[in-house]
Amino acid sequence: MSRIGKNPVTIPAGVTVEVASGVVTVKGKLGQLTQEFSDVTVKVEEGQVVVERSSDHKDHRAKHGLYRSLINNMIIGVSTGFTKELELVGVGYRASNQGQKLDLALGFSHNIVLEVAPEVILETISEKGKNPIVKLTSYDKQLLGAITAKIRNFRRPEPYKGKGIKFVGEVLRRKAGKSA
Repeated sequence: MSRIGKNPVTIPAGVTVEVASGVVTVKGKLGQLTQEFSDVTVKVEEGQVVVERSSDHKDHRAKHGLYRSLINNMIIGVSTGFTKELELVGVGYRASNQGQKLDLALGFSHNIVLEVAPEVILETISEKGKNPIVKLTSYDKQLLGAITAKIRNFRRPEPYKGKGIKFVGEVLRRKAGKSA
């Protein structure tokens, strides 16, 4: 039995979970998320969501913990939300936003302008003497992770000077340069 899959997910106050014909719908104060599922059964009972599998087949075992984690992330997302912060490390690296458009100056000949999905709240923080920070908040963890990965891939942190876009609090493995 999957260790993750066998744990029930508790439903907090203000969140409703509905299961109908292979689709789980979670509604909360921040929004609504849906997820299709197969090879498992999802039941809502006594303020908890229980995920059970029909057999010990390899695919069923793999999806057991997966769908339990996805449902848990959906419930956390619509009740409290998720936040990720990216830090721009480098001389002349800047970030600004107008609404849902993120404008990044990363040392290329032109600025990079990225249109962010409306489900994500975008905020840029620029203080004198500190690196610019891009703060992204959303109720959809998968969408948030995809957008932060796309932004980070514009200029990945390099191991020698540490320049690039990194997560706040991320520790980079640094390499020694050429020894003279």
